[in-house]
Amino acid sequence: MAHSFGSSQSQGQVPSPLPSLAPMSPYGPGLQRHSDGVKSHPLQDSLAAVTVILGAIAVATCMFRGLHLVASWTGLAGILTAAVGQYISVTTAERFLFVCAGVAAAAGLGIGLAHGGLY
Repeated sequence: MAHSFGSSQSQGQVPSPLPSLAPMSPYGPGLQRHSDGVKSHPLQDSLAAVTVILGAIAVATCMFRGLHLVASWTGLAGILTAAVGQYISVTTAERFLFVCAGVAAAAGLGIGLAHGGLY
């Protein structure tokens, strides 16, 4: 008697040629903002949004010498919010946002300091 190793073949089912795919999300195929299921993280999401906005402002204003105060202070605030958010983040996607936005804020702070500093 021949022995079959696949239990699906012995029941008459045809095995699927593709492995099961991750469920679709509105962020793209296989890309999920919250990798821990359906739990929401309102504090982490708010901190991520604030950090991204501060990093974008710091980078945008560091290009102008007259706006060194704005670039420096928003860069410093962006670094602090990124550090707090990184500390309390739950998922890898949140940490990725915090690191990217924190680096942008640090670049804005550095160039703002080079153009005149915090005061």
